Amino acid sequence: MASSSDIRKGLCIKYNNDIYKIIEFLHVKPGKGPAFVRTKLKSVTNGKVIDNTFSAGHKIEDVRVETKKYQYLYKDSETYHFMNTDDYNQITVQEVILDSSQFLKEGEIVTVLINTEDGSTLSVEMPQNVTLEISSTEPGVKGNTATNATKPAILETGAKINVPLFIHEGDKIKIDPEKGSYIERVKKLNFKLTIHQPIQYSENETIETITEDLNGHLEKMI
Repeated sequence: MASSSDIRKGLCIKYNNDIYKIIEFLHVKPGKGPAFVRTKLKSVTNGKVIDNTFSAGHKIEDVRVETKKYQYLYKDSETYHFMNTDDYNQITVQEVILDSSQFLKEGEIVTVLINTEDGSTLSVEMPQNVTLEISSTEPGVKGNTATNATKPAILETGAKINVPLFIHEGDKIKIDPEKGSYIERVKKLNFKLTIHQPIQYSENETIETITEDLNGHLEKMI
């Protein structure tokens, strides 16, 4: 049994015959009267978000969870399919328990919170930032590097976001999925590979050996 002093973001608790995940909290110590904790709770069963205030020292029943890494595979109607990166077992979850699903791209690695009591999936958390490509936006303004002026853009996942004026279609950008905000443009790595002297390989060389050798040449050039 925990108390209100243990409240933190991401904590799962039992409340009103349901399991909720704390998505926001604020400890308040007024000049007069007892302290309290103001929270926003998200139900892991239906996705509903409610506000609740816990008085200082209030006992709460936390849920024991374990975290595992999963890779996002695909979406089927309202069901999302993920694969455990360790044992390759697959799970399906409903959209209501996903965080920032609009920024979820196939192949993305996420953190899954699992209830140790019954093995049920409580939450799917996105990484702190994700990289996505701009699929549609107005033409970029050459030379304008200001970040305070923005324009709307559509990402490869279909999500909409505001980006700086210098962003073009096809650019890849980093996004904070929790806030749904632009972080930075991902720099493109441009280089030209020129082999001045042919590399000779014998018939006995394997594909693996040749690949490792070529990778070694590339690493020296980058």
